[in-house]
Amino acid sequence: VIKLNVREGDEVKRGDPLYSVDDDLQQADLNQNKATLANAQQTFDRAASLSKTGSGTQANLDSATSALRVAEARVNTSQTRLARRSGFAPVGGTIQQIYFREGEMVPERRPVLSIMPPGNMKLRFFVPETELPKLAIGDEVKVTCDNCAADLTAKIYFIATTAEYTPPVIYSLDERSKLVYLIQARPSRPDVLRVGQPISVFLNPRTPMADKR
Repeated sequence: VIKLNVREGDEVKRGDPLYSVDDDLQQADLNQNKATLANAQQTFDRAASLSKTGSGTQANLDSATSALRVAEARVNTSQTRLARRSGFAPVGGTIQQIYFREGEMVPERRPVLSIMPPGNMKLRFFVPETELPKLAIGDEVKVTCDNCAADLTAKIYFIATTAEYTPPVIYSLDERSKLVYLIQARPSRPDVLRVGQPISVFLNPRTPMADKR
């Protein structure tokens, strides 16, 4: 059963706790192995003491040493299994989607949630063929959106080589040609944008190209 520490849309830093799942069995296993380790340590200490005085045999000391190492390994394994019952943010970013809700059972090897690091943010917009010659990889475009800062820009890193039909849902400021080319750009300030947020992209002050990222 899962217990969540975050919600969709939350900003997290690397190392922040995200969720935990029931760990009763893992905790009991760790406690049992710790008790076995304590006994193995006592047996080793006695064997080592006897060996120093010449009252014990090397075989007994070797056996106690081996048992101690095995007990230590089992405790380490139990601690690892217990630690894996909690999830921590591997990177900083925004919680995009949570696949399980509080109290639900999480199957083995299933993702619990997804995080969008700021560096993975991209803008997607479409231009008609007549505008394509004006663009090149590395070009900077102006970006605007509702209540956003006035100095947002993005740098183009991808230009499609083949045309496609205008997507059925596209936020436009004027009528578009039927065939358009997909352009992708990295925003200069990804932290101020949200996934799916409608934006306007300006190739120059008089040429608005609107879509959503």
